Amino acid sequence: MNRFEFLTGVLASSGSAALRQSQDDVTDPANAGQSQALRVLLGNGTAQKIDEQTFLFNGRRYRGTFVNAQAGVVSTVPLEQYLYSVVSREMPHTWPAAALQTQAIVARTYVLQRSSPAHDYDLIPSEANQVYTGIDAEHSQTNAAVDATAGNVLRFGGGFAQVMYSSCCGGHTEASSQAWNGPPLEYLNGVPCQYCTDSPWFKWTQNVDERVVAGALAQQLADIGDLQNIELDPPDSSGRAPFWIFTGARAAHRVKASDIRRALGTRTLPSLLVRRVTFSQQPQAQRTLVIEGAGLGHGVGLCQWGARGMAFTGADARAILNFYYPGTGIGNV
Repeated sequence: MNRFEFLTGVLASSGSAALRQSQDDVTDPANAGQSQALRVLLGNGTAQKIDEQTFLFNGRRYRGTFVNAQAGVVSTVPLEQYLYSVVSREMPHTWPAAALQTQAIVARTYVLQRSSPAHDYDLIPSEANQVYTGIDAEHSQTNAAVDATAGNVLRFGGGFAQVMYSSCCGGHTEASSQAWNGPPLEYLNGVPCQYCTDSPWFKWTQNVDERVVAGALAQQLADIGDLQNIELDPPDSSGRAPFWIFTGARAAHRVKASDIRRALGTRTLPSLLVRRVTFSQQPQAQRTLVIEGAGLGHGVGLCQWGARGMAFTGADARAILNFYYPGTGIGNV
């Protein structure tokens, strides 16, 4: 899931007139029934037709058809068949049916709020949009969740809700306005969540070499001198500190938490829900930062581990969506 896509609602365009001409008959899925197709930019590689409904691309089988465009191979696939692969890649197929159905509705809404016939493709098959790897990723449980919710989307105020989701919120989802400085959305203001405690990322501790941090933030920390202390700004309503304060021998500097995560990488800093940052008890030349935090991902919208936890309490997809997107409703395409 990509926050830039969420804020702009604009999809990339390869500028290929030939592709547009070859797909004049593709209807915008946001304005038509659930059987309509969408276009996925698979990227560079070799595609080969298997039969009228499937093809092979870079060793993987895909549903639908394809064309070779300027931007790469673009697949045209029925929306529901696209979701067969996406739901199984975005959520473990062994999770409860209610959680899988929730994921199917959110993933379908995510597609439809972004599709546009004015562009040469609608989505890319990675975490920048949604992970999509074709037929071999499908499972009977996730296919059943897609079928059980066929055509269902999350709506707000007569249109599609702006949906986001991440793995584990760590105990409180984040408001979209606080995460990305965009306009506040009443159904994305953040909610306390007690349902994701089974996640291995509900609480975590990361030990990061001080030299790695200094290198990643070299520009921001260039003038502070030897690092002496790190403090966190007062947290927002979700518990996330928007800034870290680095104090050195010569000066102190506030750095945006989101910039720190971007610089260190999401594997090093799993989320921005950081509780404490301390130094290990080692000589300064060998010090590590001990970062204690919670959650995995940006934390906005649906908490996937929370959906799992709610499903185990008996909640259905409607109740789960109501909890994480209060004020929205389920409608049809």
